[in-house]
Amino acid sequence: MENGKIVRLNNGFGFITQEGKEKDLFFHANELKNVQFNELREGDELSFEVAEGQKGLNAVNISRV
Repeated sequence: MENGKIVRLNNGFGFITQEGKEKDLFFHANELKNVQFNELREGDELSFEVAEGQKGLNAVNISRV
């Protein structure tokens, strides 16, 4: 599992930044575990796995820390 913080939220999806990584990771609300999208705030810390998606790397199996 990796960790990162939410940098942007928008209508059911968002982006996570990771320390030492240049690109933010995309995530979709469907990948959230034990938390609802409307409970998330920018700056929240998340734990997740990284998987290859259609347009690059995405965060999956996401939990709030």
